[in-house]
Amino acid sequence: MPALPHDVLTCPVCSSALAPDGRALVCARGHRFDAARQGYVNLLTGKGSPFEGDTPEMVDAREAFLGSGHYAPLRDAVIAASLRHAARGGIALDAGAGTGYYLQGVSEALPSHVPIALDVSKAALRRAARRLPHGISLVWDVWRRLPLADASVDVLLNVFAPRNAAEFVRVLAPNGCLVVVTPRPGHLAGLDAVGPLLSVPPQKADDVAASFAGVLAEAERTDIDYTMVLPRDLARSALVMGPAARHADRRVPGATGGATADRGLDPGSLDVDARFTLQVLTRPV
Repeated sequence: MPALPHDVLTCPVCSSALAPDGRALVCARGHRFDAARQGYVNLLTGKGSPFEGDTPEMVDAREAFLGSGHYAPLRDAVIAASLRHAARGGIALDAGAGTGYYLQGVSEALPSHVPIALDVSKAALRRAARRLPHGISLVWDVWRRLPLADASVDVLLNVFAPRNAAEFVRVLAPNGCLVVVTPRPGHLAGLDAVGPLLSVPPQKADDVAASFAGVLAEAERTDIDYTMVLPRDLARSALVMGPAARHADRRVPGATGGATADRGLDPGSLDVDARFTLQVLTRPV
């Protein structure tokens, strides 16, 4: 368990400070959260979260796809934005970190920052804990009060994940930056040859900015567009790794456990569009 700046993490039971103690996080009132064998720490108590995290099948598909490098341009853009706006040191938090792919890149570029990964999926955090051996991976529901102190986070990543605007504002340091990535209409166009896609509303980036209006200002907005050439297996992984897998109605092998064939997919490669918006939000000076 890495050393942390004082009083960064808070106990989900009593809200007092959590501190590393061997392979556990403990508070002064005796609440203790032991690390799992795979390295993550589950802070959820009681019934846990009502929200369903990514399944092992979705995580495996994401690892296969991200490992192919097709989202490397996006990862590079997230790293570059973080470098442009980050303070010299502190905490880099990824809220909805998944397997830690983007946080790992930011952490390597900003070695003075301690990486903290939050996600509700234990399957995803097993991978994140391996990617971030010098960080902390926490099972947590981002719709709850985040287990971090006020103004404790210097770089906050939110890549294709839910946004708890009030909590993001609360934990973001005065000179901190929030880096948000959302898909744009037409993202993954061409992948419908594999299975059904979810539509993306055209005003998604505007909605992000509006959700922080009056508190955080948009420091930059960048559209990222390129075409990926995906072989059959990676095209399937690209669909199965995301939310479309939950709506595939068993038409995509591996998405929900169904066994029927995909939509006549040619054995050759597919041209698939990648369309994202990257936004950086900061506190107005």
